[in-house]
Formats: sequence, C-alpha cells, structure tokens
Amino acid sequence: MLQPGTKAPEFTLPDQNGKPVSLSDYRGRKVILYFYPKDMTSGCTAQACGFGELYPHFMEKGAVILGVSKDTVASHKKFEQKYGLPFPLLADPELNVIQAYDVWQEKKLYGKTSMCVVRSTYLIDENGMIAQAFGKVKAADNPRQMLELL
Repeated sequence: MLQPGTKAPEFTLPDQNGKPVSLSDYRGRKVILYFYPKDMTSGCTAQACGFGELYPHFMEKGAVILGVSKDTVASHKKFEQKYGLPFPLLADPELNVIQAYDVWQEKKLYGKTSMCVVRSTYLIDENGMIAQAFGKVKAADNPRQMLELL
C-alpha cells in the first residue's frame, strides 16, 4: 500500500461509458479511490451498493467516489446498470493503476497462490496527496467507514 503523505499517482482510465477519467479532474475535491476484485461478486456488490446508498452524503461533503477493478468497460456498464451505481467505475485491465497503487498482490486461497486485487481504499485530499490508506477492507463496512472519516 502507498502511505499517507505521499503524492497519489496520476492516472487516466475509461469509465463504464468509455469516457476517460483522470485523477487530476478532481483536484480541489476529496477523492475516495477504492479498488475491488471483480464486478458482480457478492463482496464487491455489497461495497459498491453501500457507496451508492451513501452517495448523497459523500456529495454533501464534497467528496468523489471512484471504483477501480481490472474488469472491462462493458463489465462495468452491466454492473452499474444492474445496481444503479451513481459514480464512475474505472476499467484497468492492463493493471497499470492497480499496480501503481500497490494493490495487485499475492494471495493464498485453498493452498493455491495467485495474484489478485486486494480490496483497498484510499482517501486522496484536495491537493492530490494520500490522506489515508486502508488495505484488506471489509466490503460491507468500507462505505460507512469512509463517510465517517470525512
């Protein structure tokens, strides 16, 4: 994980509509940048829907939510439509941003080791600096945790 106090790596990725989204688009606002393993899975759905339900409260606090996974634009579009998600889902199938934020890590499951996205959330301040970093977050608790942090 990247540490608080460091500059957040700049990026541009396509959202669920294929529109390029850059971190610098949100300079002057707090950004909740969360990384998740896969669209349509139970934990990822709970996390995304939690952020969706609390979205008006994040907006009141002037914060932006950006979700990132290695899924495709088309997969993100289906995910957004199925659950009515009101924030950008960014596609990073080449893992460029996922690796820049150090959330592509080795994981052991049933005795087998593989590389995957570790569910992680960053709070980036108005100047593009990492204010807080949370690794291995609990999907269902993360949205409320981030709202309380603001």
